[in-house]
Amino acid sequence: CGVASAAPRIDHVVWIIMENHGRGQIVNNTQAAYFNSLRKKCGYASNAHAITHPSLPNYIAMTSGGTQGVTDSGSPATHRLSAANLFSQLGSGRWRTLAESMPSPCYRSNSGTYVPRHNPATYFTNVASQCATQNIRLTATPSFSAPFTLIVPDQRSNTHDTSIAYGDQWLARFVPKVINSAQYQSGRTVLFITYDEDENAGNTSNPIATLVISPRTPAGRVSTSYFTHYSLLRTTEELLGLPLLGKARAAYSMKGSFRLG
Repeated sequence: CGVASAAPRIDHVVWIIMENHGRGQIVNNTQAAYFNSLRKKCGYASNAHAITHPSLPNYIAMTSGGTQGVTDSGSPATHRLSAANLFSQLGSGRWRTLAESMPSPCYRSNSGTYVPRHNPATYFTNVASQCATQNIRLTATPSFSAPFTLIVPDQRSNTHDTSIAYGDQWLARFVPKVINSAQYQSGRTVLFITYDEDENAGNTSNPIATLVISPRTPAGRVSTSYFTHYSLLRTTEELLGLPLLGKARAAYSMKGSFRLG
């Protein structure tokens, strides 16, 4: 972050979504040492919030601008959604989901440490044909060449079934792959790291920790503006030149706060 010679325009967006820990469990926690080192070096949204509980409606909201009536974490067979979404907006070849431990492309059932409820493209029927080639297993040498890349860690790496420290160690191994990529090094990429929801299913405030990492973002930048998953969607759509979907239209953009364009 804080590279003065950053390119004039961001045209690659990467998301990493972690699981089930609120802001108070992550910020200044020594078990999240790597996350907090990034918080101090890059951009931090100190007033970010998830939309609801449980996990799935948050993933649907952040990719379509609404929960689309989903209130549980049912399977793609249970929730066949036809709403416009970030994937359908981008179209063929312009998005990629990289899902850790997924047994085959666009897999729609639980398998070991992989669960589709954290892989939102598997729920949208209007991208089914693209899903087979663009929703693929995360490998040791991932590509970030698509305009939009969603990283889906498995149930161990995302801290769902493990500790905060375990997930932090995974981030410490993975994030440098994004930062060292040709797309990031050219100054044209922003990486968002956030949590889907906090740990308290009864907490409607749902505070989460969210990082913004880009060459354009001043080192140590903190924004106290109220952001939600809809802000993440809005910012991504703005950066990629897409119309705003649903509740993203009324959400506060993160572009100005973190000098993304």
